[in-house]
Amino acid sequence: MTSINENAPVKARESIQVQATPQKVWEILSDINNWNKWNSDIQSAKLNGELKAGTTFNWNNGGNKITSTLHTVTPFKEIGWSGKAFGAFAIHNFTITADNGFTTVLIEESMEGLLMRFFRGYMQKTLEGSIKKWLIQLKETAENI
Repeated sequence: MTSINENAPVKARESIQVQATPQKVWEILSDINNWNKWNSDIQSAKLNGELKAGTTFNWNNGGNKITSTLHTVTPFKEIGWSGKAFGAFAIHNFTITADNGFTTVLIEESMEGLLMRFFRGYMQKTLEGSIKKWLIQLKETAENI
C-alpha cells in the first residue's frame, strides 16, 4: 500500500465498525462504477479497465472532475488510489479488517499542493467531513444489503 504523506498540509484518518463481512464491504468499495449509488457526494465514476494497480478511473466528486490511479488492490483487505484535483495531489487508502464478527474500515487521505497550504484550515475540515460521510454511507449500505 502506498502510504499517505504524513507531512502533507491536509491529512485525515477515520475508521468505523461495520456489521458486515469484509467480503461485503470489499464488494461495495471495489465496485467503482457504482459508487454514486451509495455515496451521495459522487455524481459518477468509471473504472477504465480491470480492477488492479495501475488502472485509472474518472469520477466526479462534489462537482470536481478527478482522474485517479489505483495503486493498491488487495481483495477483501485494501484498496487505494492517488490523483490530482483542484490544485492538489491526494493519496486515499481504505483498509478493511475483520474484527470479532464486525469489519473495521479505515480511511486515510493526504492532500498536498499550493492551494492546500493556502486554504489548509478549510480543506482540513472539508476532508474530515468527507471521509466521515464516506464511512457512514458505506456502513449503511453494507449493513442493509
